[in-house]
Amino acid sequence: MPNKYGNLQKIYNGKRKYGITPHIPGGFILPETLEKIARVAKKYNGVIKITSGQRILITNLEEKDLENIWNELEMEPAVKEQNSVKNVEICPAGFCKRSKFNTIGTGMKLLNKYQWMSMPCRSKIGVAGCRNACGSVYSKDVGVIADKDGFIVTAGGSAGYNPRIADIIVDKVDEKMALEIIDNIFNYYIENAEMGEKLGFFIDRIGIEEFKKSVLK
Repeated sequence: MPNKYGNLQKIYNGKRKYGITPHIPGGFILPETLEKIARVAKKYNGVIKITSGQRILITNLEEKDLENIWNELEMEPAVKEQNSVKNVEICPAGFCKRSKFNTIGTGMKLLNKYQWMSMPCRSKIGVAGCRNACGSVYSKDVGVIADKDGFIVTAGGSAGYNPRIADIIVDKVDEKMALEIIDNIFNYYIENAEMGEKLGFFIDRIGIEEFKKSVLK
């Protein structure tokens, strides 16, 4: 695994320390994989951090060890390029009493199709099984939320330096239609946005009504 999948985290007394983030689909991980991460982190004096994106960061690593660490983990990196779909965050709907639909399967469909796909700008997808929208779905570039009368599809959310609440694009649709609309959203975004333009900024530039008309037709 190339060293480019390690990110410079901190420089301590002139020593450069790196972090890596393995791909953990939807935040669900086998106990055996969790044990392997702990074993490798301990071997290389790593520090483990549970991230907000349902992943595990191993930091405090030496650059010379990165290739061996990736080989021993036998895992894919969570992010391969910055301007891409960086992750799909999924709530534990199938195990939650509040869920209106087991959206774990929905999230995995989205993950299998879009994870690592190149985009005009870094993008995140959020999936939730009820209107509590666990995982901050309304702060994600694209979101899908299950309700008792169907699915809600959102777009344009963002956190960080330029926070923006996502717009509701459509509601009360079935899963098949929700997935088709998400496909339309990404296709339209890829074809028409400027490089480096977040989806929310793109929506603001062209107007929400024009965006809805284009992705719902």
